[in-house]
Amino acid sequence: MSSAEVVGVYPDRIKIAVTDIKELSEGDPLKVGSYLRVFDSADCSIIAIIENFSIELKPIASGNGSGPSEYQRVYILEALPLGFLDTDGNFERGGGSIAIPPKSVEVATRSEVQKVYDTVPDEKKFLFARLAHERHVDVPVDGDKFFNRHLAIVGSTGSGKSHAMARIIQTATGMRDSQHGDYQLNNTHIVIFDIHCEYQTAFPDANFLNVHQLTLPFWLLDSEELQDLLIESSEEQSHNQVAVLKRAVTDSRRAHFDGEEKLKERIHYDSPLRFDFEDVLTAVRGKNEEMIDGARGPKQGQLHGKLDNFLTRLENRFNDRRLDFLMGQRAKETTLEETLRQFTGYTTDSTSNVTVIDLSGVPFQVLSITVSLISRLLFDYAYYYKKTHPEMRTDTPLLVVYEEAHKYVPKGGPAKFNAARKAIERIAKEGRKYGITAAIVSQRPSEISETIFSQCSNFLAMRLTNPEDQNYVKRLIPDSLGPLTQSLPMLSSGEALLIGDAAVMPSLVRLEEALPVPSSSDVRYLQEWVRPWHDVLFPPIVADWEH
Repeated sequence: MSSAEVVGVYPDRIKIAVTDIKELSEGDPLKVGSYLRVFDSADCSIIAIIENFSIELKPIASGNGSGPSEYQRVYILEALPLGFLDTDGNFERGGGSIAIPPKSVEVATRSEVQKVYDTVPDEKKFLFARLAHERHVDVPVDGDKFFNRHLAIVGSTGSGKSHAMARIIQTATGMRDSQHGDYQLNNTHIVIFDIHCEYQTAFPDANFLNVHQLTLPFWLLDSEELQDLLIESSEEQSHNQVAVLKRAVTDSRRAHFDGEEKLKERIHYDSPLRFDFEDVLTAVRGKNEEMIDGARGPKQGQLHGKLDNFLTRLENRFNDRRLDFLMGQRAKETTLEETLRQFTGYTTDSTSNVTVIDLSGVPFQVLSITVSLISRLLFDYAYYYKKTHPEMRTDTPLLVVYEEAHKYVPKGGPAKFNAARKAIERIAKEGRKYGITAAIVSQRPSEISETIFSQCSNFLAMRLTNPEDQNYVKRLIPDSLGPLTQSLPMLSSGEALLIGDAAVMPSLVRLEEALPVPSSSDVRYLQEWVRPWHDVLFPPIVADWEH
């Protein structure tokens, strides 16, 4: 008689009684996370992963019939069915139609487990992780599905999110196809919104844009972004401010347009055409000081003196040197083509697979607007690229990485986040058609717009300690994993639940180390504090701060 027997089959788990654990495992350690094969009478089998176990003491009847003289240990294993392996060795996700009663139970061999993951076609394999409990087993994903259907990486601080994202990108940029011979750069195009300046060390050859190199022309802002930047919605005169701003921007766009008159008449508030901010200041100042003819002589206009706060805000924005990347001279003089080239890696000096946009120096009050405008430009670029392509297809697909996404696309946040939320939601809902995909990286998934997060079909769920975030991930994960997700608060750094359309089956994996690594490691407090007193040079710190 076999030492293992199936004693219960449920839609989401299999219960197995084992009398001799060593016989079942053939001497190797059997643990939570190990893989089993459950056979039926037709030699087909279900691949299942052990979720938990318990030990029961089964009485053994004595020979004289006076009651049990001793007890036998029985191990009760509960395993999650992951997929069905037919007689030809073909693997299919789901429970399968295994015959009743199941025939036998065996520990899946390493080669059998690897065979399951090798069902991904060779030309679509994308490998960046291995099984956490079986380090020799590669866990490839379907690369097309992985990048085409949006990705979310979630985990608490220190769980390894940045390292995971860096490793994925490094793997993508390192791919080569031998049929094209030797070449320096492949056709990968990745844009990273880096809010803590972590990724420059991981991608030293990247096109790096901080506030000193970034050029983001204010005249490309749409109506909602302009109003987020310049209007305080809580002010009593906010509706009048919007009306004056709309008229001033539209008039300035028309004044700087050199085309035909009939085309000039079609220019509107949101037209992506150049306007001069000084024209807007002049128009608002004129309305605020306007005098009109009255029955007894000149009198104050309707908005006279009511736009003081608005005018002050406009002047502050215009003169704020921290906003030179958006409002300065280079932003005024740049072209749409130059703006697109800097984000897509096609700069005049060089080309690069990865563009890192360092947002650490962007003032918080314009962070959401910055992300919104760049996201919108990238989506429109992808749309018009496909539209103007002779074959109506995309051959330069984009991946846009939103690091710490909860900071600029919060769920139900203030109105100032509306523009960024809409821009990223548009990519999430429609980007797949035009070859632009979002990778959402966050330590607080419960604070991200549900519309964005629910569009992600692939997940790397790393250690999450906040119960609200754990429950949020469990609700949105497309696979019915049951108790497997309970391991979320106990995962080691670098471990993750790999789940989604691109994965052969839900798996607990360990990601390979990024090389070089992003600068997101924890500060070594004790090692630094134990050293002798270290003098600080304050002048360069203050100089950079004041600049």
